[in-house]
Amino acid sequence: MKLLHAILLCAASLFGAAAPAQTFPSKPIRLVVPFPAGGATDIFARAVSQRLGEKLGTTIVVDNKPGAGGTIGSDIAAKAQPDGYTLLLATSSTHSIGPSFGKVPYDAVADFTPISHVGNAPSIMVVPNNAPAKSVKEWIDYARKNPGKLNYASSGNGTVVHLTSEYFKAQAGLFLVHIPYRGTALAIPDLVSGKVDVLFDSLPSGLPHVKEGRLRALGITSLKRSPLLPDLPAISETVPGYESVTWFGLYGPKGMPAELVNRINAGLNQALQEADVKDRLARLGIDPVGGTPQQFATMAAADRAKWKKIIIDRKIAAE
Repeated sequence: MKLLHAILLCAASLFGAAAPAQTFPSKPIRLVVPFPAGGATDIFARAVSQRLGEKLGTTIVVDNKPGAGGTIGSDIAAKAQPDGYTLLLATSSTHSIGPSFGKVPYDAVADFTPISHVGNAPSIMVVPNNAPAKSVKEWIDYARKNPGKLNYASSGNGTVVHLTSEYFKAQAGLFLVHIPYRGTALAIPDLVSGKVDVLFDSLPSGLPHVKEGRLRALGITSLKRSPLLPDLPAISETVPGYESVTWFGLYGPKGMPAELVNRINAGLNQALQEADVKDRLARLGIDPVGGTPQQFATMAAADRAKWKKIIIDRKIAAE
């Protein structure tokens, strides 16, 4: 009897664990976006979530929880039930850069279940239209001949623009002066006028000025040329190994069952192949990625290690 009782308990446990996966999803899924409505991350989330919901057979409701550079929303998602009904659209700011400064209330690894790398948003290296350099190599050569005389703008201390610039300085062996602004939009007029020598800006922000002939784009920060701008060289073609992208990824709270993770991952990878999703992401300057949960976890770990090293080596402090 004791053996039979044990078998029945084991069977009940197995069926109980399988039941949620078999019936999932039976209600709408909440997608926490830790940034304000109307921003790039929010628009990105809505572009992907509609198609993902269709693939999963449910509605995905975007829930904006902005504040503290994305940490408030991320912390909310970390504390949710791991039943698949609360997901987080994280970025390198919330899960690579912020944790590297040690200023987040969660463990970026232990408190989350990685589901999928969603996309990458590279930046472009832009200079004044009358700059003497017409390529990354020419600009580096010019900067080396004028150490300490050139400057770069950022969107503030400890931001991805600041770190991207410092990483470029380190890899290229340059001495440039940092000029922090409250956002790259405020730096554009000074860049156009020549008061600022270089800016690593997002595609949606910087590219219109390039197309209008107000600025010159020298390179893109993705490791390889982006399909969004195939004629723009990757900076890595001149500075081997250089890469700086803002990545977006889908997480769940820690402890999510593998069956749910795999189902959501499969739906997301399918959604990223849809032509309308690719088109909407392209307008945001985002390359879709996809892949397995393990590939995502490996990428995020490497990204955190890279930025932590840069922060320590360059003695960077966040605002």
